[in-house]
Amino acid sequence: MLAPLLLAAALATSTHYDVRPTCGATPAPCYTRIQSALDAAARDKSERWITIRVAPGDYHEKPVIARPRLRLIGAGREKSRIHFGAVAQTAKDYHRNGWGTPGSATLTIDADEVTVEGLTIENTYDYLANDRLANGDPARIGNPQAAAVLFDIHADRVLMRGVAMLGYQDTVFTNGGRALVQNSLIAGNIDFIFGNGQLLIEHSEIRSRPRAQPPGPDGFQSFVAAPSTPLSQPTGIVFYASRLTREAGVPDGAVGLGRPWHPTTRFADGRYADPSAVGMALYIDCTMDRHIHPDRWATMNGTSRDGTMATVFRPQDSRFGEVGSRGPGASGKGVAIAWKEERTYAKIRSQFLSGWTLTDR
Repeated sequence: MLAPLLLAAALATSTHYDVRPTCGATPAPCYTRIQSALDAAARDKSERWITIRVAPGDYHEKPVIARPRLRLIGAGREKSRIHFGAVAQTAKDYHRNGWGTPGSATLTIDADEVTVEGLTIENTYDYLANDRLANGDPARIGNPQAAAVLFDIHADRVLMRGVAMLGYQDTVFTNGGRALVQNSLIAGNIDFIFGNGQLLIEHSEIRSRPRAQPPGPDGFQSFVAAPSTPLSQPTGIVFYASRLTREAGVPDGAVGLGRPWHPTTRFADGRYADPSAVGMALYIDCTMDRHIHPDRWATMNGTSRDGTMATVFRPQDSRFGEVGSRGPGASGKGVAIAWKEERTYAKIRSQFLSGWTLTDR
């Protein structure tokens, strides 16, 4: 064991930390909890990069990355897993403003220049058990959103590579700046990729998961994306060269590509759905299985000025589109979207990466 002075010196100068189920004889700095390593890294006020390596194992915790220039590197998404089971109904105490959905996130990223690789991040809340309960059952909760990953308000230039993000409703919440997802898996069912941030998803698998409730009268059972992109922001959620797949139990033609989320917002004249949150979701050169609904896009209700959920937002008035879709789920009449994206993907990506140099560890 290092003497106290030598241990302090090692911690002060290290740019690499280890997280292991048990540290044993592993030289310091080694921790048995990811959050402990993140806290140690946050005490380093320099501008250098710090790498935290996560050994194979299951880590039941709810970490928050708040230090910029940090790499969180697992041993592979089949080996290193972070999991927690918070749900929006009871997760408000985890969020600074008492909001349940962001409070439910298993991993929160709230910093600039962050890389996460080789990990599974899962919200293990039993969504399907709640979904099986009938409406009106006193045991059924009304807010079953359970996020796996939150890109929070200070998040920007976040790279997620070779990760799995697993949940059901609201798996990935983009609520900050830019996040780039590469060669990864995102799984969920209701609006499972959503928010107002800029999110580029490349060469990844977008896996729809089943529900306990059948499709509605319009045939929709679930939805992939629910962007709330500010009208002033040209890029929202973009899928490129990715595969839209499904788990067993997801019916043919039951999953929408997206619907327009207008978050309830407080204004000077009242509290109602934000009219300037004109969501942008775009699919480019993606392969789609038969679970994609032929109408492609769906409506979404928002809060009216009288407090009811009577306001209906239409996909026709949103910034939705798909180009170059292929596969058995690529055909369908769709709905007439007036908005057209005039930029190529190369242009979208170039603008997205402005001021951001992607580097390998």
